[in-house]
Amino acid sequence: MDDQSIHEIVDEIAPLLVDRAPGKIFQFDPVTLAIDFGLHHQGYFLISGEPSLPRLYLIQRRVRDLERQSTPLNQFGLSLRKELANTRLISIAKDAGDRVVRFDFAGEDELGETKQRTLIAQLTGRSANILLLDERQVVIQAARPSDIAGQRNGERYTGPSSEAKREVKSSELLDQIRSENFSSPSEAADAYFTSLLAQRAHDSRAKAARSHLRKKIAQQEKLLKQLQNDLESHAAAHEHKRIGDLLLANLSSAKRKGNRVTLIDYFSDDASPIEIEMDDAISLQEEAQRRFALYQRSKRAIGQVTSRIDVVKKELRELQSRQESLEQSLSEPPAVTSGLSSSPKPALAGKSDSPTRIAGTRRYNSSDGFEILVGRTSKDNDHLTLKVAKPNDLWLHAADYGGSHVVVRNSTRKEIPHRTLIEAAQLAAWFSQAKKDPKVDVHYTERKFVSKPKGAKPGMVRLQRFKNITVQPNEAGTRV
Repeated sequence: MDDQSIHEIVDEIAPLLVDRAPGKIFQFDPVTLAIDFGLHHQGYFLISGEPSLPRLYLIQRRVRDLERQSTPLNQFGLSLRKELANTRLISIAKDAGDRVVRFDFAGEDELGETKQRTLIAQLTGRSANILLLDERQVVIQAARPSDIAGQRNGERYTGPSSEAKREVKSSELLDQIRSENFSSPSEAADAYFTSLLAQRAHDSRAKAARSHLRKKIAQQEKLLKQLQNDLESHAAAHEHKRIGDLLLANLSSAKRKGNRVTLIDYFSDDASPIEIEMDDAISLQEEAQRRFALYQRSKRAIGQVTSRIDVVKKELRELQSRQESLEQSLSEPPAVTSGLSSSPKPALAGKSDSPTRIAGTRRYNSSDGFEILVGRTSKDNDHLTLKVAKPNDLWLHAADYGGSHVVVRNSTRKEIPHRTLIEAAQLAAWFSQAKKDPKVDVHYTERKFVSKPKGAKPGMVRLQRFKNITVQPNEAGTRV
């Protein structure tokens, strides 16, 4: 977070949190927590000391979603709950010129004695941390164990080094905070970091999927090479039969000398003699039978190996096709799953903004009479989302797969019926690379929360807030 973004969020949350008592603590990972300050509809206070994404702001979540996503409190979380019990937040202040925010608490301990505690949010990149201090500014507990002097347990707290204090340039987060799409800096920050976390999860899944496919392809390529070598090793099959036939044809004329036998090659044009090696302890007939047995064995092996090669080549083609599909799907924007889902109430159908056909789209009518538009190509998706769709239209896209943008027209700005939502989501799943999956996650939001990053490829967009629905792919609705 840049200095100015932190400043604007502190200005927002200070009037809301000061003079309130901290309540239940939800812990999502060792350095990320949400604290209930009894704000009710104004949400929960989230704070994270994760070095790659240090952050703080208010979040809007349902309690059951927080409980589902949280983990048992670790040592830091337990210390926080114990030390902040029976206290109230008396001040929030951002250190001047530094990405450090101090939360001062005051209250009474078990003996009725006055106690003061300070929670430090150090949002400084690699040295990011959350630290709990006593009234002497001594570190009681840190979310991240630190080797930095003045940030270890039992030491008097000192702020981050001058290197950590290095100013961060004005960011895309600040632009989002100052945009008109959000009602508060926290709402903008939540959308921004939710998108970044989704991108991180997307990249992690992509890396794992790429690695898995590369490994499988390498295994199949190695197996194919081994099978081809096996096939070459049986290339002498017909030579075994030829020698066996010559041995039988030369029973009376063959000349043996030790383990060498001279035979007349009746298969050559000039019937020239050839010399072979064989065990001098066996007869010509026995050697011929041995050669015929080798021929039959090699012939069977050739059939089996050839069949196996065909199977491996087919599997290799399928893996390579999956690899291509994966790369194509990864060119699409990552979708974000939100726990904040709800079931829309029935409403009257909205009239179509444009009854005429729009180039580059498929057009459907939902069972409730809403017009649903489905993009065909990445460029068509851009045109549909950025040029055709209106701010209050519903926008949908299959999660984590390449596919069509889907728009439900809503010119009357009324709530989209649940049946229409289901049908639009089924279309988004149907016109995606997850079409053959039994169930597909689809993310949906209003068009006004969809934007296109600068320089992004056609079809790539960023979602600022999301809801999720799981459906079975189906070409639902009525094609127009």
